[in-house]
Amino acid sequence: MIDTAFLITAFVTMFVVIDPMGMAPLFVALTQGMTRQRRRAIAVRSCVTGFLVLLAFAAFGEKLLGFVGISMPAFRVAGGILLFITALDMLFERRTKRREDTSEEHGDDPSVFPLAIPLIAGPGAIASVILLTGQKPGLAGLGIVAGITLAVLLVVFLLFLASGLLERALGKTGITVVTRLLGMLLAALSVQFVLDGLRAFSFYEGLG
Repeated sequence: MIDTAFLITAFVTMFVVIDPMGMAPLFVALTQGMTRQRRRAIAVRSCVTGFLVLLAFAAFGEKLLGFVGISMPAFRVAGGILLFITALDMLFERRTKRREDTSEEHGDDPSVFPLAIPLIAGPGAIASVILLTGQKPGLAGLGIVAGITLAVLLVVFLLFLASGLLERALGKTGITVVTRLLGMLLAALSVQFVLDGLRAFSFYEGLG
């Protein structure tokens, strides 16, 4: 049976962390003056590369944590704190400023850096896929997280293609409002991650 609550939580988490709405104006800036065909090619490469990076961490991230001696409850707490910091950055627009600073360092082809890494597959997104696959172990959970990540990146890709129209329609104020709302939602989700980690840690301590 499909866990609807998990699907919704996972989609909202990945959508908020990757922030397709906030990525669109940066894509416009990074591809300014390029032809439509070149923009489409860059959009495809950046989304595919970002997906492969996140899929690798979803599949092997927990094993890597076990290898270095980090428990999933500890990572849930750390990941929740990281997501909360990301939420604060979104609420106070520090995230947008940092992304813009990163975008200024790109070369002729920004598809891998900075679009795929770190703007799509950044620390927050990597922490999120590891946390989510930790909540649903096994191939089924990995498939769900991979599917949700792919769906979010499809939204990113479509917004990349329509980024010029979107920027003109919403304007800077509209994009700022949407980013602030997503930041509030992410803050609540990050606190839930921390609470889940502390609860799991208490359970393991009780067993010990």
